[in-house]
Amino acid sequence: MKRAFYYLSRARQLFMPRIPFDQLAATLAAALVKLGFNDERAVLCARLFAETTRDGVYSHGVNRFPRFARMIGNGSVEVGARPRLVNRHGALERWDGGRGAGNLNAWESMNRAMAIAREHGLGAVALANTNHWMRGGSYGWQAAEAGMMGVCWTNTLPNLPPWGATEPRVGNNPLVLGIPRGDRPVVLDMAMSQFSYGALASYRQRGEALPVDGGFDAVGQLTRDPAAIEASGRPLPIGYWKGSGLALVLDMMASMLSGGLATHQIPADPERETGVSQFFLAMDPGPFGGGRAIADAIVGSLGVRYPGERTLALRAENLKLGVPVEDEVWARIVAMV
Repeated sequence: MKRAFYYLSRARQLFMPRIPFDQLAATLAAALVKLGFNDERAVLCARLFAETTRDGVYSHGVNRFPRFARMIGNGSVEVGARPRLVNRHGALERWDGGRGAGNLNAWESMNRAMAIAREHGLGAVALANTNHWMRGGSYGWQAAEAGMMGVCWTNTLPNLPPWGATEPRVGNNPLVLGIPRGDRPVVLDMAMSQFSYGALASYRQRGEALPVDGGFDAVGQLTRDPAAIEASGRPLPIGYWKGSGLALVLDMMASMLSGGLATHQIPADPERETGVSQFFLAMDPGPFGGGRAIADAIVGSLGVRYPGERTLALRAENLKLGVPVEDEVWARIVAMV
């Protein structure tokens, strides 16, 4: 059934404009300069947005760019802010993001974690006072493509009811793990709900039902209707109570290590979701050797698709044919330039 829904969405893409990747990234960068970024940071921020959509994560890439611009306008994102070191303890460092652009703060944090790992074997950065990092998988790919194992997560605004409750009290806190494997890394990017809110919106916009139950409707019945789940605010945690518990401890670890806000302290308005806490861990397996052979053997034993495989296929296709972008979203972005 998942394959059937996949091909339905693929059919819809045939009617969307496809923008060459370099043109997409350059247009986003020009818009960011207009929003106050300097040229260097505009280019990196734009590339992260464009790569997210290039890799098929449409809900957290270009489609989210207009919201990002509005958050700059309402003061939730500080254009000129850069993360700064607050404290360190061995291979663990605490940084403050200054409410800067979330994807830039996350990119710098993973880079710093990898730099520490090259010296000590592993390195960690706990980041407070930052913003939505867009696609969390970006930082798993960042580590894996550099030959590192990467683990990172973020807390969010309260948007997931803990198991046994009906009101959102915990965050749908994404967890990302990246494993190096030459040019075909394994990257797992998962939310704490069966479907992220971005995925629910994508299914709703395509007029499609979910392939499996994804949450509860207004009367507490499990449903595959994405709009009903968005309306009730009750997505289904992965593993039921297990996903709820994992969301809780990820929030605790990120906020305690960074000294930042916990989910219950973060504004519940998605366009004012600022001050989130994140954690980035990098491990350097290179000096031990033999890792690629082990990873290849494990992947070869699966007999099915591994996490990240579809991403690589979509990346190649979208680089060749152009990146599919919604007409309305593209028009809004072009109007910013």
